[in-house]
Amino acid sequence: MHLAVIFRVIGTLLTFFSFTFLIPGLLGLAYGENTTTTFGLAFIITLVVGLALWLPLRGNRELRGGDGFLITALFYIGLGLFGAIPLYFADSTNLSFTDAAFESMSGLTTTGATVITGLDELPKSLLIYRQLLQWLGGMGIIVLAVAIFPMLGIGGMQLYRTESPGPLKDNKLTPRITETAKALWYIYLSLTIACGLAYWAAGMTPFDAISHSFSTVAIGGFSTHDASMGYFASPLIESVAIVFMLLSGINFGLHFLVWRRRNPLHYFQDAEVKTYLAVLATVAAIVIWVLYRHPLPGVSPIRDGLFQTISVATTTGFTTQNFSLWPSVTPILLLLAAFAGGCAGSTAGGIKMIRVLMIYLQGMREVKRLIHPNGVFPIKLNNAPVSDRLIQAVWSFFSVYVIVFLLMVTAVMLIGDLDFVTAFSAVGASLNNLGPGLGDVALNYASLPASVKWLLMFTMMLGRLEIFTLLVLLTPAYWRR
Repeated sequence: MHLAVIFRVIGTLLTFFSFTFLIPGLLGLAYGENTTTTFGLAFIITLVVGLALWLPLRGNRELRGGDGFLITALFYIGLGLFGAIPLYFADSTNLSFTDAAFESMSGLTTTGATVITGLDELPKSLLIYRQLLQWLGGMGIIVLAVAIFPMLGIGGMQLYRTESPGPLKDNKLTPRITETAKALWYIYLSLTIACGLAYWAAGMTPFDAISHSFSTVAIGGFSTHDASMGYFASPLIESVAIVFMLLSGINFGLHFLVWRRRNPLHYFQDAEVKTYLAVLATVAAIVIWVLYRHPLPGVSPIRDGLFQTISVATTTGFTTQNFSLWPSVTPILLLLAAFAGGCAGSTAGGIKMIRVLMIYLQGMREVKRLIHPNGVFPIKLNNAPVSDRLIQAVWSFFSVYVIVFLLMVTAVMLIGDLDFVTAFSAVGASLNNLGPGLGDVALNYASLPASVKWLLMFTMMLGRLEIFTLLVLLTPAYWRR
């Protein structure tokens, strides 16, 4: 382990991240808001710390195997803490440092859980900053950074593998990791621009259109209004959100393939996408049916049921209604759908649909083996055989995911003295990077004790980095290598 190289990489990333504060700072200056000094202070502090870590250790030494795990963890922790600076010092938010760090980490991990109320009255510079955190966190600042690492003499493939979500991380879109990172960001940026233009055409102001395009494509769920998407009360705007939430929940590598081959049929030939759409359609049908059977004032079964299903199941977290008050099984069903999440290689959270599909196929294989003990039943995805090693990895991930979830629910109930529904939904929403929950966290997380908020921040990181990236750091073998 080269600690000097690791700190140099962290310093480089923090230096680049510091320039993020200039965008909302300039916007605050343009609107005559009193946040320019706040963002300027955040910029200086982050830049100085980044340069202090980078300058004394600059050189051309390579990372060792496994260093990417530590860099990724330290970088997300650092970003969460430094990203909290403007929210902490801003007069209009009046947040404790715990709350500011919670909001920052929630944005960077695209969770979307918030402790801030009165969003409609906040300065536009702070609003766009929250959205920008989600947009940067959506594809991963580390993936962006690897595009420029060759200029710094730093190998980036380790970082790409540890930060990118999904079980098939070694599949690169292009032969070089630099070109892979660029390809991902071209697709990501193109979707963001298209989403922003569609929101604007549907009736949003340019500011709201840009802001919500950031959080939609990032599958983050932050809004510039307390009522979220319900503020606009527009079926057209909700339709735009549904389309781009669906697109953002699909593997970005598949988006690249469709773009390069100019053939949209690839979407419907992919087993994971077909499972993804089938699960969403099934959950939406159940939710709509329940809402028809138990009508509520002001709730449209088809419109609200479809929107909330897509929003929650893709782990975006936009709301048009307080779905925690919906009848029967619907709130729990929506929360459970978020555990499956979107496709691997997307900005969605959750276990990922390809893992759910592989667990189902493995289960069906075991049933066939019971009927035909001597039969050979290979598992195939998209007509390609899946190795037993990958099946074992999926089951290992699923087992650890469930164990971590149960342990975190128990810890939150013990530390925060919370009821089961609140603890279950808060941990589930954090681990799946969803945001809204049930019970005391249905609207926001402000009422939770500080100790619970720090535990949920750790849970958000576990979910964003798919658990093993952080858990490997807790093993003695990692530090003995």
